[in-house]
Amino acid sequence: MDIIQIGILASLGAGLMTGVGAIPVLFGRTISRRANDTLLGFAAGVMISASYFSLILPGIEAATDQHGSVTIAAFIAAGGLALGALAVALMNEMLPHEHFIAGREGSDAVALSKIWLFVIAITIHNFPEGMAVGIGFGGGNVANGMTLATGIGLQNAPEGLAVAVALRGQGYSRLAAFGVALATGLVEPVGGAVGVLAIHASELLLPWGLTFAAGAMIYIISHEIIPETHRHGHQNAATTGLVIGLILMMVLDVTLG
Repeated sequence: MDIIQIGILASLGAGLMTGVGAIPVLFGRTISRRANDTLLGFAAGVMISASYFSLILPGIEAATDQHGSVTIAAFIAAGGLALGALAVALMNEMLPHEHFIAGREGSDAVALSKIWLFVIAITIHNFPEGMAVGIGFGGGNVANGMTLATGIGLQNAPEGLAVAVALRGQGYSRLAAFGVALATGLVEPVGGAVGVLAIHASELLLPWGLTFAAGAMIYIISHEIIPETHRHGHQNAATTGLVIGLILMMVLDVTLG
């Protein structure tokens, strides 16, 4: 297989982990709010670590190789981070969706059924993650791409479980809750295809793409995941999960990348 196929398949594998994480709801299993917040904290830690070790640092390195200047590389990284965060912020403003915390946001949110509002919200979260995996492979660094796919897959499992449990709590059937959690992960190979094809088309886009994906993920962590883990008084457990996730992803990046 060529690098494009590998990138798309790896992002698909990472996305399917949302369904794997949601499997317990099919058997009527639930988790405590404390465990849920700890798992979401773990997911945030993995994403933070992946953003820096697998996206920002390789992006700066790629820009330095291209332009021969650390200063230029730093400004490219800053621009990519800002653009990534801005892109997700604009999607939050323009697309109707519903957060588990803040409720309905975006244009014409009231006109859509709640199930689709949740789907759009999770899509906003998962698309940049898939794109990050695709970009990781697009530069030809298979080890870096595999590290990203592994880390994002790990954080998708607790995220899928959290989504399914939340939907069950709002009255959806076991099968519907599992199906929605699984479907939200299927946007990741779409993002993966966009990422790997863009970088494969022009290596000059590599540092921009890596740091753009990092900016998008950091925005999601700060805007949604961390506030969710702290709103029920379990911030200590959530922070412990975050540190564990960050360390695990760092170890994966160093040993596999």
